[in-house]
Amino acid sequence: MAFLISLAPFLHFAHLVASHGGLANYTVGETWYRGYDPDQSLELQEGQPWLTQRIWASIEPIISVTDIAMACNAPGTAPPSYIPIAAGESLTAVYWWWLHPVGPMSVWLAACGESCEDVNVNELDFFKIWEAGLLEGGLESGLWYQSKFQNWDGSPDLWPATIPTTLKSGLYIVRHEILSIHVAKRPQFYPECAHLNISGTGTALPPENYLVRFPGAYAEDDPSIFIDIYAEDIRDVTNYTIAGPPVWDGHQEAGDT
Repeated sequence: MAFLISLAPFLHFAHLVASHGGLANYTVGETWYRGYDPDQSLELQEGQPWLTQRIWASIEPIISVTDIAMACNAPGTAPPSYIPIAAGESLTAVYWWWLHPVGPMSVWLAACGESCEDVNVNELDFFKIWEAGLLEGGLESGLWYQSKFQNWDGSPDLWPATIPTTLKSGLYIVRHEILSIHVAKRPQFYPECAHLNISGTGTALPPENYLVRFPGAYAEDDPSIFIDIYAEDIRDVTNYTIAGPPVWDGHQEAGDT
């Protein structure tokens, strides 16, 4: 199996997602990996050897936790290539523009086995490796990470997350999820996925209580998702529980008791 990658010069792709929000590129160190651009022709991108991101056809949010697109957006067509990264390295998601300021963000991994191109993403077991939500203040007017990571000086919004050092090497899907809750009780999910080829000497995988599937990870009545942050009784609340399983940091392994 060939793992083909392409470097994406910073300035060349700066305009591609300037008109909307979405995960445009990935970086590992100084190396850039181009993502899919829904504003450009599908025919010029699908199946290209530089493509490492699953295809997402629209900037429109997913509004139902039972939608199969919760896993890797729609249509979620697999790319032919992988981003090489070592356990312990940081993967940075690059957004050229993001508007919404309120709600949690999370990064997930799922082991593919022999190939990420042939898997059904709705049958994969995802585990969370990073999350951030309300950083300070109250739900309505406080500072959320979703707002903090935005830049309004023309530079991209950068979202770094570290691959757990002890993680078993192999082929994985990485899933970035932004949940915007600025509209009362109408959550907006923005997931995007890419393929990783993770190297390293680790042997760890998370226990079952860290694993979920999409859809299925979130309940339809989860109060952290279906929430009105403007309601008088909660708008000044200073804590927010991010939905889903806890973050796996690589220290607890499958089989531990």
